[in-house]
Amino acid sequence: MEQKIAIIEDEPHIAQNYRDACTKRGFKVALYNDKGSALAGLVGELPDLVIIDIGLGHEYDAGFEICTYLRARSKTLPIVFLTARDSDADELSGFRLGADDYLSKDIPIENVMTRVSALLRRVEAYRELDNSQYEIVHGDISLNEECLRVQWQGQVVDLSVTEFWLVKALAVRPGHVKSKEALMDAAKIVCQDNTIASHIRRIRKKFTGIDAQFNQIETMHLAGYRWRAS
Repeated sequence: MEQKIAIIEDEPHIAQNYRDACTKRGFKVALYNDKGSALAGLVGELPDLVIIDIGLGHEYDAGFEICTYLRARSKTLPIVFLTARDSDADELSGFRLGADDYLSKDIPIENVMTRVSALLRRVEAYRELDNSQYEIVHGDISLNEECLRVQWQGQVVDLSVTEFWLVKALAVRPGHVKSKEALMDAAKIVCQDNTIASHIRRIRKKFTGIDAQFNQIETMHLAGYRWRAS
């Protein structure tokens, strides 16, 4: 069955580039260039995934409002912010509102499509979760790459796609230090060093929400991060 992606972007050439990339991979695409047309077009059956810019026309936070509306309608709809706004505050707001990923427009289209495919695969894998096998990596953590799912002490950790790949990069080799550059490669992102630090802070917070004693991710001064070996 053909999967449908909605792209909400007010810059026509950017919207067309992503539409072309999606259609080339067999997706059906609906384009919207402002909040009003997007909300009207999404009022019925929801697409399989939504890509949203934050600022639309003169509405500075229109994308956040659309995300809030969509997340209220569906807890599982994959939502990706694709924006030129790369501040930690905006990124944190996106995740708090329920986005699955937050990407800069500087990221290559191929990497965006990798995220799109991964999120759609996660939805399908959740539907067939009973048939999935967990790879036990170390101690209390288990990862399922097929559905991008992490469990800590038997409880699911609500991670974004980027956060999943960062955790996986660290947890599969306990005790080995990963530089920020290596973590960027693992998560298929290009960003400033402080963005990786922000991701790590959010990841730690999500784990400590399950286990207040969680201390598996160690900061190695001037070197990067590692997953505690014991």
